[in-house]
Amino acid sequence: MSDTMTYKGYIGSVSYSEEDEVFYGKIEAINDLIMFEGESVKELKSAFHEAVEDYLETCKQMGREPQKAFKGSFNVRVPFDLHRKAVEKAIRLGISLNQLVQKALEDKVTA
Repeated sequence: MSDTMTYKGYIGSVSYSEEDEVFYGKIEAINDLIMFEGESVKELKSAFHEAVEDYLETCKQMGREPQKAFKGSFNVRVPFDLHRKAVEKAIRLGISLNQLVQKALEDKVTA
C-alpha cells in the first residue's frame, strides 16, 4: 500500500484522521507548505489536483520556480563500520565512494 499520490510530477502524502473522519495530505518536496483534504478518496484526489494547479499558478504569478531545486548532493550519516566497508568496497572496485553510493542508490530506486 502506498501513502502517496502523484499528479504532474508532484508527490502528495496521504493520511487519515480518524477523529475528524477526513483524509488529508500535503505536497512533498516543495519549498512551501501546501495542504489538501477530502472526506473520500475521490474528494482527496480532486483536492490534491486542485492544490497542485493552484500552487503552479501562484508560483507563475509570483515569477518563481515552483518545485524545490535538488542540488544533487546530500549528507548521509552511517555507522562507522558501514562507512569503512563502503570505502573498502569502492577501493576494490576501483571507483570513488561517491560513485559506489550513486550506483547503490540507482540500483535501489530503479528496482
